[in-house]
Amino acid sequence: MRIAVLRMFLVIALAGFSRAQASSTNKSNSSADMSGMEGMQQGRMQSDSFIGALELHVTAGTDAQPNSTPSEMLMRQKGSWMLMLHGEAFINDIQQSGPRGADKLFSTNWIMPMAQRKLAHGTLTLRTMLSLEPATVTGERYPELLQQGETAFGKAIVDGQHPHNFFMEVAAIYDYHVSDNSVLSFYAAPVGDPALGPPAYPHRTSASENPIAPLGHHLEDSTHISDDVVTFGITHGIFRLEASGFHGQEPDEYRWDIDAGKIDSWSTRFTVNPGRNWSFQYSIADLTAVEALFPHEDVRRTTASLIYNRPLHRGNWDSMLLWGRNQSLQDGNVGNAYLLESTLRFFDKNNVWTRIENVDRTNELLLGERFLPAGFVERYFARVQAYTFGYDREVGRARHMSVAPGAQFTTYAVPNTLSPSYGSHSFGVVAFLRVRVD
Repeated sequence: MRIAVLRMFLVIALAGFSRAQASSTNKSNSSADMSGMEGMQQGRMQSDSFIGALELHVTAGTDAQPNSTPSEMLMRQKGSWMLMLHGEAFINDIQQSGPRGADKLFSTNWIMPMAQRKLAHGTLTLRTMLSLEPATVTGERYPELLQQGETAFGKAIVDGQHPHNFFMEVAAIYDYHVSDNSVLSFYAAPVGDPALGPPAYPHRTSASENPIAPLGHHLEDSTHISDDVVTFGITHGIFRLEASGFHGQEPDEYRWDIDAGKIDSWSTRFTVNPGRNWSFQYSIADLTAVEALFPHEDVRRTTASLIYNRPLHRGNWDSMLLWGRNQSLQDGNVGNAYLLESTLRFFDKNNVWTRIENVDRTNELLLGERFLPAGFVERYFARVQAYTFGYDREVGRARHMSVAPGAQFTTYAVPNTLSPSYGSHSFGVVAFLRVRVD
């Protein structure tokens, strides 16, 4: 039933694009590698300049990737508007070992319609991202050993990952050209992504084939769904500086609506793309009342990431190093997360990838999925490791969609304090079918 709903969701979105004339033009000093299709064009969005790559806005918020990073999507021109559509869905079966291992069939998915046009001395972008995960991830979570973050049924989620909200982003962006080499950017979103961290894992190329969230998600990029986001940025040459104000609390358990809250948190991010294959960012934020179970705790989050993308003959290789850090502003408790992620596409249809993590965990793991006892104080107390390796292969196309079956294997290492709960050699296997709009 849920898979049928997901399929209908994708078909409806595609149908809205299917009747217009295709165009082989693109904007913002970018190149679109177009291949002919009936009533629709497949575009490969790339740019030779940092400003051109930013104005493509193919990721959430105002995030940056290397200029050479490809992003395939459907495109058509209608009057002065360029309409674009991108999205993907994974149908996953996860099997996990150990005392806390669990099994589940579920889908992770999102779709992104977008429209752009020239306006005065700049470019206006209107974009939304939607997900059916509130329907395709039952029980408000899917199994993931050692994962933490947000709540389900009033309890902290432990060994599981929450679904995304239906509205992942609803945003307007205006990029104003001060000169050929300088741009002022304005971003406003009832729900969106502030200037904090690298591109979120569902949208970055280094994680494009991995259907599961990183263990460090809530120390690195969890703010990609935030309420009432306003961002101002200035880009000059290869440098970009941004500042955001937004509502800091994580989304609540009701995931079909758009939440609201006062702007009580801030972030700033510095980005530099020193060459077309490189992108570095450093960001820092003060987040107010992040977790629903700890409404009086504020967090300072710091992240730094380095992305390298290398176009290949009949493929692409994208890798990222990422560090994330949360510090409680009440008691100074600090947790760190380190991630290495890489995806190699070769011979057009094949993908191999890895994700290696070293992440601090809090004492909520010891409680499991129970209500917190009175007076409970959350503290980082243990560091765990996860090693993931995967492969998929595209096997067919059907009306602007590519299909790829695949699988990935993850093994975990835990300290002695967690061995009774997780065993010495826990692992998980995910078999999936990936469907992508392209």
